[in-house]
Amino acid sequence: MKAEFERLTLPIDGAFTISRGSMTEVETVVVRVSDEAGRTGVGAAAPDTHYGETADTVCAVLPDLLDAVEAVDDPLALGEVERRLRAVVRENPAARAAVSVAVHDLATRRLGVPLYRHFGLDPDRAPPTSYTVAIDDPETMADHAADAVDAGYSILKVKLGTDRDRELVEAIRGAAPDATIRVDANEAWTPHEAVEKSEWLADLGVEFVEQPVPAEHPAGLKRVHERSALPVAADESCRVLADVPAVADRVDIANLKLMKCGGVREAIRMVHAARAHGLEVMLGCMVESTASIAASIHLAPLVDYVDLDGALLLAEDAYEGPTYDGGRATIPDRPGTGVRSR
Repeated sequence: MKAEFERLTLPIDGAFTISRGSMTEVETVVVRVSDEAGRTGVGAAAPDTHYGETADTVCAVLPDLLDAVEAVDDPLALGEVERRLRAVVRENPAARAAVSVAVHDLATRRLGVPLYRHFGLDPDRAPPTSYTVAIDDPETMADHAADAVDAGYSILKVKLGTDRDRELVEAIRGAAPDATIRVDANEAWTPHEAVEKSEWLADLGVEFVEQPVPAEHPAGLKRVHERSALPVAADESCRVLADVPAVADRVDIANLKLMKCGGVREAIRMVHAARAHGLEVMLGCMVESTASIAASIHLAPLVDYVDLDGALLLAEDAYEGPTYDGGRATIPDRPGTGVRSR
């Protein structure tokens, strides 16, 4: 196998704001792994500074990761590839995920099957994705919610963590009275605030609340779980496999992301671990290119909830492939992840 990578900057459609800050573009690093027959698998990293990763750190470790892939020299030895990647780089999960996705894409291209068939999955069982409404003024958020519903997205993921949270949710509920609403505070609340807000969020028909308190305060998360009027999902508190048993008595739902855990097979292990601990499972994403999010869409039949709209939030994407259309997964009928350059 031979491997290469390139760095791209992708514009977001408007600004994307959460409780931690705002951005108008994202940097991604695309990985391509080729075999002797000229077949090429594609993956990409969507690094998040919250987890200590940037495009710079990804580019810094990719040469070592790709050397490990070339040393294995067998795209079908997927377990061995991911073991080598973890041995070479312990952290930098987005960088490892990019390589993992590219090698899985190449392997299933060689086998002549879509990635979901390699794992024996039925794409018709993939849950519909939520569509994210980022923080803005109430009128703008209501308009974005209405536009999403008009486009066929019946589930909205509303970003919160402001001093106007109730006003924001009320505006969105008014604009989308029949939509399923989930809220994500991205660690912005105290346990007391989270419990208090869960009461009126429940009154407004919200389905569940994601990561209400900082991951650094597990006792606070448990307190919210025990007293909240709504189910609680863990995102920042559930990054890797070892986190699953640690959060099992503190939340109802584990939100898994390839960019947090570092690879396709590791994500599948996390799904099974979460099930074994009695948790429901959500598969999430960053704001990502199709080159990175495609593999997650193939894995969506494994989980209960999906938040895989990252590529839909971009103004431009250098790649096309699996996506969500009106909330439902659409996967091209071609081998691999289905990703190709535009």
